[in-house]
Amino acid sequence: MRRLLWAGCSQLLPREAGLCARKLSAAARSSPRSPALLAASSSSPGASVGLRWHPAPGHGAPCRRGSRFNVPPSAQFVARPAGVCSMMKLPVQASAEGLDAAFVGVPLDTGTSNRPGARFGPRQIRAESAMVRRYNGSTGAAPFDSLQVADIGDVNVNLYNLPDSCRLIRESYQKIVASGCVPLTLGGDHTITYPILQAVAEKYGPVGLVHVDAHTDTGDRGLGEKIFHGTPFRRCVEEGLLDCGRVVQIGIRGSSYDPDPYKYCRDQGFRVVPAEECWRKTLEPLMVEVRKEMGDKPVYISFDIDGLDPAYAPGTGTPEIAGLTPAQALEIIRGCKGLNIVGCDLVEVAPMYDVSGNTALLGANLLFEMLCVLPGVKTM
Repeated sequence: MRRLLWAGCSQLLPREAGLCARKLSAAARSSPRSPALLAASSSSPGASVGLRWHPAPGHGAPCRRGSRFNVPPSAQFVARPAGVCSMMKLPVQASAEGLDAAFVGVPLDTGTSNRPGARFGPRQIRAESAMVRRYNGSTGAAPFDSLQVADIGDVNVNLYNLPDSCRLIRESYQKIVASGCVPLTLGGDHTITYPILQAVAEKYGPVGLVHVDAHTDTGDRGLGEKIFHGTPFRRCVEEGLLDCGRVVQIGIRGSSYDPDPYKYCRDQGFRVVPAEECWRKTLEPLMVEVRKEMGDKPVYISFDIDGLDPAYAPGTGTPEIAGLTPAQALEIIRGCKGLNIVGCDLVEVAPMYDVSGNTALLGANLLFEMLCVLPGVKTM
């Protein structure tokens, strides 16, 4: 029993205690801390970094002995409420160096136009992610047998200055992308996708976009401001960050201020799939077409949780009725398998509007599904 308790609680001990120093990977010890990145939302400054969990003798191991991959600990051996609150209870690392993919939080909601609260999205998604397990039983995907993955904490945004936050996000993601790591982002409002795509396009050039949302987010201004969560993709078009012929927006709906609200998108060459075209049907045929349109060039996935109907995801700032179902969300993400995905985000989870935690739980599962369709993930 003592050994079992130690396995769960050692992740809470500071490095100075020495008990878990031997579990630090050489990469985590040697990589410098990025000034714009903080430890995971619920961790203390002294929390151990880069941990690999080892079970008590006789209880079986969650990964192959000597494996170079990080693996989420099993709730059979480590209590879900125990340990640092990282994404899927993965190791927390100070930078993206040595990783194939990384979960990173951007706790910003200064760009919201209606209900705020998405700054708390990353923290709650991490908490609910304790329910997400190692393998995808539906698709057979085994990301933790294929890629080195960790949680690299949060971007230290400036809550009082939105343009400065965009700079901080862009600079942080420039480092992540330059290391060869694929970022999986926990938002945060949809403003954050703009500086992320600035960094992504700097490396890959204009990218294709699979965008799931209730809104096109292609407005020009709000209250005179050109940067907020309703404008990111217009800013991206203006800066040449998107390959406009390879942009699809799925689940768009709601009332509008203009008689033809999708005209700007169509004029750029975007494919807009209104929610009405998705009602009462599978989206697998749509995703066959999307894969053909995207080809083998770089693709970014941006998923606003308000793309789902508020019956399933009420915890968001700008809900719209008659949206997608969770099953359709899975069809969209799983339909991206085989694409050259260079980054993903899940945005606009505002936990205080959903006391059940189900919106954040949905977000955690959708991020896991995104991880499962990344290039290089094996199928068991």
